[in-house]
Amino acid sequence: MKEEPKSSMRRENRQAVIEFLYMWELNPQKNLPKAMDAFFAEKEKPRSHFAFAGELIDGILLFIDEIDAEIKQYAENWKFDRIAKIDLSILRLAIFELLHREDIPPVVSINEAIELGKLYSIPDSKRFINGILDKFKDKLNRPLR
Repeated sequence: MKEEPKSSMRRENRQAVIEFLYMWELNPQKNLPKAMDAFFAEKEKPRSHFAFAGELIDGILLFIDEIDAEIKQYAENWKFDRIAKIDLSILRLAIFELLHREDIPPVVSINEAIELGKLYSIPDSKRFINGILDKFKDKLNRPLR
């Protein structure tokens, strides 16, 4: 069996993160491990394939208040509760990566967020997502590549 390229596997894991966060936003569960087990059990690939997604979900939910505060600050002229839930999920993933995953270059996180916006949201959302992340990246104290 041919091994999947790392970038393709990471994209698939990010897609799983977006799907989980969207589900979580609409129907929060008290038991995160149980919710994650149920979510990943529905996937065609084994849970081990989604280890990266699990790390991201755990981190995002751990830092959700910090991440949401950043989104509120940079989403000028937008009420937080009016942001489309799928766009919010994408922004949470990207901002978590930008703040807490120094192993991932910021340009990768931003590009992935824009691509996920194209895949999951309406055409205008890529501009919305890019606008917030473009402003946010200026506060980072690390190289973008």
